[in-house]
Amino acid sequence: MPHKQMGLAEWGLLLVLSLLWGGSFLFNGILVKTLPPLTIVTGRVLIAAVALNLIVRATGHAMPRDGKSWAAFFVMGLINNMIPFCLIVWGQTHIASGLASILNATTPLFGVVVAHLLTSDEKMTGNRLLGVLVGFAGVAYMIGFDALRDLGTNVLAQLAVLGAALSYSFAGIYGRRFRRMGMAPLLPAAGQVTASSVLMLPIALVVDQPWTFAAPSAEAWMALLGLALLSTAVAYVLFFRILATAGATNLMLVTFLIPVSAILLGAAILGEQLQAKHLIGMTMIAIGLAAIDGRVFSRVRRRVV
Repeated sequence: MPHKQMGLAEWGLLLVLSLLWGGSFLFNGILVKTLPPLTIVTGRVLIAAVALNLIVRATGHAMPRDGKSWAAFFVMGLINNMIPFCLIVWGQTHIASGLASILNATTPLFGVVVAHLLTSDEKMTGNRLLGVLVGFAGVAYMIGFDALRDLGTNVLAQLAVLGAALSYSFAGIYGRRFRRMGMAPLLPAAGQVTASSVLMLPIALVVDQPWTFAAPSAEAWMALLGLALLSTAVAYVLFFRILATAGATNLMLVTFLIPVSAILLGAAILGEQLQAKHLIGMTMIAIGLAAIDGRVFSRVRRRVV
């Protein structure tokens, strides 16, 4: 079967998701000044879990109680939250954020391969592979190839970020089962962050001992709430909605758009300057996404023929 094409609704949701996850860089930039990484990650998923479970109740839904559903929630929480979050946090303590962003943008590359091997309806195509490669090059160009100068040093940290990207690609494929299980996107979003909270909380308590810290500032609390409610709770409802309708490999394209959103938000909110390399990189990403979608290229071929 051919890969799924996204309609305007799916592309719009993907853009909103990239803005929510791109905004997490702003929130994290505030939080890392006062809180250690594991505490930030735990606070993020714990607050999101409380919010989503309240929304589940308020909307008249009911969380599944069977072991099969919760086993799936814990697997998803492990491979889509706990493993990649911890690997990226640890990796970014040893390598620059620019290089980490480029390495994280390999998620669609892994996703194309994993989906080709493990699914029957998301097979690799020439357009898709070309689009992923062009999009990845766009991310690298936009962030700046200077970030690649450290490639080969701190190899374990770089492998950690690549491991996170690989984990995300498996999570995209694994998460397809929730649609087959008949769950509305709200339920796996709530179940995943609830499971992640159960997994992360004891680790943060033992390693970070957060009760020993000074009380966070009002700015830090606002950043944590933004990270939890916008970049996690709302974002994961959109994540499972896109996954159910557009497929895993299309969903993973969001990692190309996150650096774009982060740069645009930085320019709009922090007054950071947009440079020519940013605009060129964004154009390359747009071309890559168009190639993956395929419809523009098909029209061009028909006109030529």
